[in-house]
Amino acid sequence: MIRIHISQGRLIDPANKVNGVQDLFIADGRVVSVGQAPDGFHPELVIDAAGRIVCPGLIDLRANLREPGDEHKATIASETRAAARGGITGLCCPPDTRPPIDTPAVAGLIRRRARAAGMARVIPLGALTQGLDGERLTEMAALKNAGCMGVSNAFRPVRDHLVMSRAMEYAATFDLTVFVNPQDYALANDGRAHQGAVGTRLGIAGVPAAAETVAVAGLLALVDQIGVRIHFSLLSTARAAQMIARAQHDGLPVSADVSAHHLHLTENDVLDFDSQCHVRPPLRTLRDREGLRQWLARGAITAICSDHQPHEADAKLRPFTETEPGISALETLLPLSLRLVEEGVFGIDEMVSRLTWQPARILGIQAGRLGVGQQADVCIFDPEADWVLDRDTMLSRGHNTPFLGWEMKGQVTHTLLSGRVVYERGDPPAR
Repeated sequence: MIRIHISQGRLIDPANKVNGVQDLFIADGRVVSVGQAPDGFHPELVIDAAGRIVCPGLIDLRANLREPGDEHKATIASETRAAARGGITGLCCPPDTRPPIDTPAVAGLIRRRARAAGMARVIPLGALTQGLDGERLTEMAALKNAGCMGVSNAFRPVRDHLVMSRAMEYAATFDLTVFVNPQDYALANDGRAHQGAVGTRLGIAGVPAAAETVAVAGLLALVDQIGVRIHFSLLSTARAAQMIARAQHDGLPVSADVSAHHLHLTENDVLDFDSQCHVRPPLRTLRDREGLRQWLARGAITAICSDHQPHEADAKLRPFTETEPGISALETLLPLSLRLVEEGVFGIDEMVSRLTWQPARILGIQAGRLGVGQQADVCIFDPEADWVLDRDTMLSRGHNTPFLGWEMKGQVTHTLLSGRVVYERGDPPAR
């Protein structure tokens, strides 16, 4: 660990209410001073950040890394390298690996491989039920001791409300947040697109908006009874966001996130049977997209995530309904969020907040801030840099994204993890 001086960057640290040109001084993997160098500080590396933004490393609440079980799609090493390129220093991994994260052994394996790769922190979520079967509860205390900061059943259903109620009570006992993907599986009925004009025109079985809102209503009723902290992952409808805003107003301990692609794409992007736009939950209407943006700006939605799901090329080459859902999204999380600033959804402080300390607060981890004594996880990016997303330069093994060829603005120049430079613009790609 070397002493680093980050010079003349615009430091944005919403958790500490900092926004202005400030120097940052790092030693022993931590921030030792902001503004003025401490006495006797002699840097071994000076990073000129003039004209750039310096902020805490980004925290992504939803990133499928495919390991263990699907290493033919990606690995922890490959995807954490892509994360570092995107300025992301913390990744929350859902439990639907193979085998699922339902034992301390699997959670420990993921954390060890992330440490060995050394590019980003991986925070696993433990499985809510054994084997994600929706029936038998896991040993949540053991999962918490193994480093799981919450529990989830991912997109696997818990159909019995009594089982869900007991799971919530058990999680509350150990002060664990329950992460849910709100979907009524009977109403969803294995649909592949939004149930609306576009899906009907294409002849694709649809998922109605009510599949999400019905699930949200039921879960909020349980939270009101039990008092457990619950986080709604991957909202796709404006109505669901409104319901969560009302619950927050009423004092319920609930939070929510939205994927970056749901803030930019709509059902119309599926019109050409574009399998790169096959995602779960499906892309919704323009009204839903605008509603999600509004509730994000108003604070009801507290985080933006990538919902990173890398696939091999063959997974997207079949007919639309037979392809696997998901987008390779780590490297576009920051520029797509910056595009929201450019389009006037919110200011850059709010954007940084929803990518750093807000997701860290949801996870209950000490990250997402750059106060003195904090670990030096840092993202430095040029907000004016123009670039084009190109398949050949992506570091993720998955190239499945509808944003290929898009002109992006905002490029990471440096990423630091505990005061160590893990990415610098110009690093050669690794395969």
